[in-house]
Amino acid sequence: MSPRRVAIYVRVSTLDQTVANQTRELEAVAQRHGWEVVEVFSDHGVSGAKDKRPALDRLRQGIARKDFDVVAAWSVDRLGRSLQHLLGLLGELRAKNVDLYLHQQGLDTSTPAGKALFQMLGVFAEFERAIIIERVHAGLCRARAQGVRLGRPRVAVDLGRAMAMRSEGKSMRSVARALGVSSMAVSRALADLSTRNPSAERDVNARQSVNG
Repeated sequence: MSPRRVAIYVRVSTLDQTVANQTRELEAVAQRHGWEVVEVFSDHGVSGAKDKRPALDRLRQGIARKDFDVVAAWSVDRLGRSLQHLLGLLGELRAKNVDLYLHQQGLDTSTPAGKALFQMLGVFAEFERAIIIERVHAGLCRARAQGVRLGRPRVAVDLGRAMAMRSEGKSMRSVARALGVSSMAVSRALADLSTRNPSAERDVNARQSVNG
């Protein structure tokens, strides 16, 4: 039976620190377990709060390809910049059936106890996603109830010029080009105007008929 492939991830926040101790300890763990170290991913002088961490990004690509069977890290805080970020990474590991070993926390998801904790973390991840969706939905409903216009802000359109040009028979595209806005913005502005003042659209149509 071939040995399990392990990827080691190490990180330090400042350039004057070293990843040597983390790497040495995790390589010793791999040797004790009979794991084959495939690659050591090292983010040196990279804060855990940063969105982009080159080595961690490459590690995640390897997880997606199922390049290894286990990911080993010194501590949970080496992996995630936040609980949400960490849960996302755990979800990627679970989806590819890749185990996680955390040295400081004594977590090994290849063991029955570790697998149970892994499943529990997955439940928490789903719970957090449900809470976020519920909060977003509640916020949108509250904003609508308060009369807040949602979506992208409307572009200001010179309705006087737009109506005059349309009454002259100019196309929507020509009007938009002259006003420096999109055709959609002109169309939407005129539609809003006709809703508020139906007689305005009748006037434009009447002028178009005369000019035609």
